[in-house]
Amino acid sequence: MKLDKNDKSILFSNTDIPDVFFTEYLSFANGDFVKVYLYIVFLSKYDKDIKINDLSKKLALPLKTIQEAFKFWEDLGVLVKKHSGYVLCDLQEIELHKLYSPKVSSSPEDIKKNAKNQYRAKAIENINNQFFQGIMSPSWYNDIDLWFKKYGFDEQVMLALFNYCYDHSALHRNYIQVVADSWYKNNIKSFSDLDSYYEKQEKVSNIKKNIIKKLSLNRNLTVYENAYIEKWTVDYNYNIDIIEIALKRTTSKSNISFDYLDKIITDWHDRNLKTPAEIEKFLSSMKQKNKDIKELEKKTNYNNNIKRNYDNLDNLYANLKG
Repeated sequence: MKLDKNDKSILFSNTDIPDVFFTEYLSFANGDFVKVYLYIVFLSKYDKDIKINDLSKKLALPLKTIQEAFKFWEDLGVLVKKHSGYVLCDLQEIELHKLYSPKVSSSPEDIKKNAKNQYRAKAIENINNQFFQGIMSPSWYNDIDLWFKKYGFDEQVMLALFNYCYDHSALHRNYIQVVADSWYKNNIKSFSDLDSYYEKQEKVSNIKKNIIKKLSLNRNLTVYENAYIEKWTVDYNYNIDIIEIALKRTTSKSNISFDYLDKIITDWHDRNLKTPAEIEKFLSSMKQKNKDIKELEKKTNYNNNIKRNYDNLDNLYANLKG
């Protein structure tokens, strides 16, 4: 005897979505990908066989978007491709595996108890309340604990990390990891380190804007040009007053390049010239030397070896205005 389902049964059925979907996946999946996932979950209850083209028509989404959505969920391990189609994985099982994989063996409660001190436990709890409304997924506890160990951040820096990513609407693991790596490479451990880093970045940003304005550039700087400015500002500790000397004195050179500016400014740094006054004095001496060389050239007993000693400097400063 075969029992058929009542046609009206769908009116009274429900499709369950685990809470972990909202805490772990919703924030960084775009709307179309979420739409595809929800419909797949719905279809999986009824063992329905549906083609990609049909899914595209049913959801009113381009075929390319459907394919990108499947790839997105595949990369996260939510969908697994088989010869016969796809298998929809259990999100709760995925998170359970994260919690008890060899990489991490502590439960959220253990982590809070075994944290370095009460301040760290408090910081984790603050992150939970401030950025996850008190319902942070268990796997986040493990990640935060691992980041504490990997980067050596103090509690204030970890809070600042989450706040920075939250302010940039990118509170997901990959982005947090990228920012944390950047801070770590800049030797940030304590909040005072972070404060100094912000000051340097603000200084660099202001000088960049100044240079763009003074050179009347109607474009964004390239990665390499940004690197030059960061070197002058952070490594050499030069401010705009010094950099502007190079900018002003190269206006006679057409299509001035940042590479040329870098050679000039690096030469000043190598000579341990630290103030505008010292640089102006040096440039005056260079101008006088060039003048003296030209006078020597007029004399029949001019020694070519003497000239060669000044060739490199003469070429470097040839386009500088007096």
